[in-house]
Amino acid sequence: MILSCHDISKTFDGKDVLKQVSFHLEANSKAAIVGINGAGKTTLLRILMGELEPDSGNVTRVHDLTVGYLAQDQNIDSSHTIYEELCEVKREVIDLESSIAEAEQAMSRLSGAELESLMARYDEERTRFSRLEGYAWRSEVNGVARGLGFVDEELNKPISILSGGQKTRVALGKLLLQAPSLIILDEPTNHLDMGSVRWLEGYLANYRGAVLVVSHDRYFLDRIAGMIIEIDAGRSTVFNGNYSDYAVKKEQLRIERWRAYMNQQQEIRHQEAVIDKLRQFNREKSIRRAESREKMLAKIDVLEKPTEIRDDMRITLTPLCESGKDVLHVENIAKSFGAEHLFDHLSFDVRRGERIAVIGDNGTGKTTLLRLLVGEEALDEGFYTLGVKVHIGYYDQEHHVLHDEKTLFEEISDAYPQLNNTEIRSTLAAFLFTGDDVFKRIGDLSGGEKGRVSLAKLMLSEANFLLLDEPTNHLDITSREILETALSGYGGTILYVSHDRYFINRTATRILELKQGQLTNYIGNYDYYLEHCGAVSTEPDSPRTAGMAANTYQYQDKKQEPDGQPRTNAADWKAHKEAQAAKRKREAALKKCEEEISALEERNNAIDAELSDPAVATDLTKVRKLSDEKGALEERLAVLMDEWEQLSEEG
Repeated sequence: MILSCHDISKTFDGKDVLKQVSFHLEANSKAAIVGINGAGKTTLLRILMGELEPDSGNVTRVHDLTVGYLAQDQNIDSSHTIYEELCEVKREVIDLESSIAEAEQAMSRLSGAELESLMARYDEERTRFSRLEGYAWRSEVNGVARGLGFVDEELNKPISILSGGQKTRVALGKLLLQAPSLIILDEPTNHLDMGSVRWLEGYLANYRGAVLVVSHDRYFLDRIAGMIIEIDAGRSTVFNGNYSDYAVKKEQLRIERWRAYMNQQQEIRHQEAVIDKLRQFNREKSIRRAESREKMLAKIDVLEKPTEIRDDMRITLTPLCESGKDVLHVENIAKSFGAEHLFDHLSFDVRRGERIAVIGDNGTGKTTLLRLLVGEEALDEGFYTLGVKVHIGYYDQEHHVLHDEKTLFEEISDAYPQLNNTEIRSTLAAFLFTGDDVFKRIGDLSGGEKGRVSLAKLMLSEANFLLLDEPTNHLDITSREILETALSGYGGTILYVSHDRYFINRTATRILELKQGQLTNYIGNYDYYLEHCGAVSTEPDSPRTAGMAANTYQYQDKKQEPDGQPRTNAADWKAHKEAQAAKRKREAALKKCEEEISALEERNNAIDAELSDPAVATDLTKVRKLSDEKGALEERLAVLMDEWEQLSEEG
């Protein structure tokens, strides 16, 4: 055990945020803290870091525990570039490397006692350099920078001009390079694109240390967590397994607790009814029996009412009417902002009933694509047409469709003047705004609250074609699941942008990947995309879109198996075989690379042993020869490490 929380409690303004929270972490364990917004997750992390004192309870650490903590927002104040800032983490190794190089140059000029002193220092520094894995520091820095989404040309950018999200990525990179024995991360995926999140998943899953993370990214939690710590109504419950395991066990536990609570409440009501009846008899014997039952009832350890599933947020999306079969046709559209070119010759079709997720790295133009389709941006080239009886409903992640100066009540009543006061209040209540909440200013709401108001307007729109830009941003896990259920049962058509892979997996019937200005089509959910993301659809062109550019998307009305998955055809089978062959080739290359690294490291150790031999140390010719060989080995190892890292990422 490296860290233990015992009965941690914390109160703010008379509200119990944490109540007797207890758990412990083992070395190399991977754990996650989950709970609704406001449950106290970040408060708990701050207590673990010593930034807040608990009202009661204690945190115990092993004496040599090193901890790295990434808060949600970082404001790095530095005159360095991104690369320089990351390298600062390796300052000890860099200084050692310089000192070793200086010593090697000085050896030929010294003799006698001075040389012996230098050799002693040289051996000590080389041993420490090797222990710190100094030969790999450049590869490590470059690997972390690229993994977190920084391309080479960005590495020379000054920290001072970076956005908040970029600074958070730099802070995360520094933390990973420090390699503490416990990493604590608060929403680490917020500023990462899908590729970077996948890289981080692999990094943390294989990290030689413990990891504790707070995240709403359920796909991320499924990949890295082996233990879930739930904070519910201030109290903690520990579940072994990943998020999906937790969700199943949580539901079972909820049912059991609810059943026990209801049974006890029924028994209490029964006893109270019996007591009332005995007192109504108004006889000495019956009154004594009533008093006896009251004493027994007073001794009952009353169970706390379990927290109900947050199904009090009710989302019902009902199209006003059914659209035609062809909902949207986009042909050869293009968009640039000055010198920044996003895409051109972009073409695709949307059919009624589809739920299409648009995915891609940050900055590829996903949000711009939606804004073009709702008329908030002008096309540079091309055109799009809507089908018959298509009515669009738009959810904007920045909530520009909301008016900060209005109250919630005014926002709804002005948009839908046909609703009366009761209908407006009922709608807002369905999204957890009750009582005087309806008179709050939009500008005073949190991101999650604005998201709920936008969803309320979307529900009232009765649109049959929804365009959604990051609809799960700022929503806690429970709210995301409610939205997933609503969209999965929606009778219209949906085109949405999202980084939430769990959400995509549950709702998407088709994925469009926007990459390097082109769209690639995958008919299936996110798991299907991961399996086929190297293959491009090769179905023949339909007459309507024949002759379009090579990157033009065409809707493929593939037949479905009973389980809802696309039927495997010859092209899929061939792609599968090619993927298997590529995988075998990569594994063989990876094995060969690992064997060569092992052999070189073995030779390195042998050279170190020879250099430690006093008889060799006085033979300058042999020392130089061994040092030259060592240098060549180190250069080859650096190349192999890069090759191994690239092969590993490809897997």
